[in-house]
Amino acid sequence: MMKQEKQNLSTAEVQFYKENGYLLPAKPLFSNEKFNTLFHIFEEHLQHKGDLKPDELDVPHQKDERLFSFLMADEVLDIIEPLIGPNIGLWSSHFICKEAFSGARTPWHEDSAYWNGRFDRFDGIVTLWLAIDSAFQDNGCMGVLPGTHLGTGKVYEKMDTDHKIFNLEIKDAEQLQEDQVVWFELKQGMYSLHDSRIVHGANANGSAYRRTGYTMRYFNTDQVLNREHPHNQNHKIYHCRGENRGNNPLIYL
Repeated sequence: MMKQEKQNLSTAEVQFYKENGYLLPAKPLFSNEKFNTLFHIFEEHLQHKGDLKPDELDVPHQKDERLFSFLMADEVLDIIEPLIGPNIGLWSSHFICKEAFSGARTPWHEDSAYWNGRFDRFDGIVTLWLAIDSAFQDNGCMGVLPGTHLGTGKVYEKMDTDHKIFNLEIKDAEQLQEDQVVWFELKQGMYSLHDSRIVHGANANGSAYRRTGYTMRYFNTDQVLNREHPHNQNHKIYHCRGENRGNNPLIYL
């Protein structure tokens, strides 16, 4: 098998990301062999999910060290670095699976709202969303409202749900200009990138095809983690590249 070429974002792509808060590179992230390995790891996690919903497989890397070979891979970090700089930490990862004809909608939200108070700022956090399964509108692909990462934070309200993760939604979300949504339709193995502050969401899966993404979230370690925040007490963050100017409690592998 041929060695995969190093991926670099162009100057134009980086500028587009900074202005719009997202990017759709239309390229595979990993070689076929490496992606297939990750795919089978996900299938294992899904099979052994226990009482969790398929979209609640949060921070799986903390239970499965095999995932670090993907999360820390040059294929990923070479893409992340132009967007947030050379000092990179791993914030989290999450398998988000919507089974066929099921899976609740993902409410309109900014990731940063779910992490309120956990960092001193949120301008240096990026999510790479890898399509474990192909994603399209009928099976609930993600959509974003371009440019909303540069606006002020939205007001949120609690949702009537028992979901362990997606339980907040932007108040008066029906007033969002959904005609401006960019839907992230991705072939299997392709990926998207989005800023932690951009407004995004997804519909329920109304199709016969499963939709799964693996979110890989990274932060600029110049940012400062609030060690006193209760949700940070047992949350592990990892060094990926560069310096730790925020003096964060990074784990070095």
